[in-house]
Amino acid sequence: MYILGINAYHGGASAAIIKDGQLIAAVEEERFTRQKYWAGFPVQSIQYCLDAAGITAYDLDHVGVSRNPSANLLKKVTYTLRNRPSLGFIRDRLNNAGKVGDLKSQLAEKMGLDAAALRADFHNVEHHRAHMASAFFVSPFSEAAIFSVDGMGDFVSTMTGTGRDTQMQVRDTVNFPHSLGNFYTLICQWLGFPKYGDEGKVMGLAPYGTPRYMDQMAQILRWQPDGSFELNLDYITTFADGDLMTWDGGSPQIPRLYSDKLIKLLGEPREPYSEITPLYQDVAASLQHTLELVEMAIVTRLQRETGQTNLVMAGGVALNSAFNGKILPSTPFEEIFIQPAAGDAGTSLGVCYYIYHQTLNQPRTFEMVDSYTGPAYDHEAISQALAARGLTGRVLDDDALCHEAAALVADQNVVGWFQGRMEWGPRALGNRSIIADPRYASTKDILNARIKKREKFRPFAPAILAEATAGYFDQSYPDPFMLKVYNVLPDKHEAIPAVTHVDGTGRLQTVEEPINPRYYNLIKAFGERTGVPVVLNTSFNENEPIVNTPEEAIDCFLRTKMDALAIGSYLITK
Repeated sequence: MYILGINAYHGGASAAIIKDGQLIAAVEEERFTRQKYWAGFPVQSIQYCLDAAGITAYDLDHVGVSRNPSANLLKKVTYTLRNRPSLGFIRDRLNNAGKVGDLKSQLAEKMGLDAAALRADFHNVEHHRAHMASAFFVSPFSEAAIFSVDGMGDFVSTMTGTGRDTQMQVRDTVNFPHSLGNFYTLICQWLGFPKYGDEGKVMGLAPYGTPRYMDQMAQILRWQPDGSFELNLDYITTFADGDLMTWDGGSPQIPRLYSDKLIKLLGEPREPYSEITPLYQDVAASLQHTLELVEMAIVTRLQRETGQTNLVMAGGVALNSAFNGKILPSTPFEEIFIQPAAGDAGTSLGVCYYIYHQTLNQPRTFEMVDSYTGPAYDHEAISQALAARGLTGRVLDDDALCHEAAALVADQNVVGWFQGRMEWGPRALGNRSIIADPRYASTKDILNARIKKREKFRPFAPAILAEATAGYFDQSYPDPFMLKVYNVLPDKHEAIPAVTHVDGTGRLQTVEEPINPRYYNLIKAFGERTGVPVVLNTSFNENEPIVNTPEEAIDCFLRTKMDALAIGSYLITK
């Protein structure tokens, strides 16, 4: 049984495919279009998934999309009419709903198929139920509490529930316009970070400030000790929901969410790319602290009411790794799972497993232990790409490649690392990574000047051998997907300054040999040479989506000041 899941006409368009419950492939459309968070119908992602499965669309048994225009319909209509929208707004919303509501026609039209010959059953899965499924059904837990939180999807911003075996039950929902995701985004915009996806930047900025504006945050987001909350709508523009974004191709464009009253409360907004003064640092700190307090109240109540010791999370806000790292030390939860594409892209994965388990009641046989679900390229494809660009390199066996690359990194060279299948989700996790030496604070400036060309306040991540985690961080709970921030032990700050953030933390990736042996052996070889089993790992890109193909990796290597490239079995140095 083949099931195709799709996230379409929404940020992070993507596709995933499973066969008899086993994940075959999952990929985001941005990796093909080279536009971040690309929104539209993910034609290339779907084609890749079909090719990876070795089938055509006519062989599919089920196809689903992570939108359901019928979900919460009465609440949508009531709210819309109350706010007297323009005819153009209504027309656009109906057009969008029509596309996701007629998935069969859209698939046939976009993929050049004969709709009458498609034998699959077609499904619309509510957005947050897809999020929940993407977390629970691929987790290692037979039962768990579930927490899904983002900006908005199908008129819902937050959903909690429980899962047991092949079924999930929804407990509570929070409806539009009240949204933790939109609260975070509107303050990000005021801080001068207006682009879709800029929230992660502000999370990195927050540790530079002091949360001196908590009273102001409390005026914008009213919340109670039990985690219930509502936005003060005086501070947010009318219709500031996901439906106002540009979804049909290209990167999503978000309108201004904050109202003039917010300016009266906080002062003049920061112009993008201008100086970040202490005011903006402190507002960022206050924003992050408020989010963490509210989320902690929600998960604490969820644990108390369900009695569960396992927690799974999904939704764009579940990418807030600073909060995620505080959950286990601060609550009775003992285990936690967040799949690597926790944002909207991950809903295509959730669609597959929602249909397979929740709808068809098929038994669970799959656990997501790695993020390597995208395209891979063989030795011949890499050889041809190198030759086309006039490059030659040495072909090495695995052991020699890892040791020579480790030696280059230990000599403070920056190494592009392109191996195996591309990662699923926003983090490079050792297959499309840039590797550098974490032992020198200057490494951060070198990377920003030579390659990344991004804000200096943004941290770089440590990748560490899993068994060495307790020797460097205050928690040793595995985090293979780089979705939690832990405290670096005080006596290790000077050992790994390039990956220790200003507040003494690090967003780590724990690396295990069975999961990614080549990457593990690179870090191990670096540790043997330096005594530090940690490397700096950042995504292989330059202000673009993470590289997908050998050609993209080589081009990035050539136009930046990387020192070496380990691509497949080749090692090329400048």
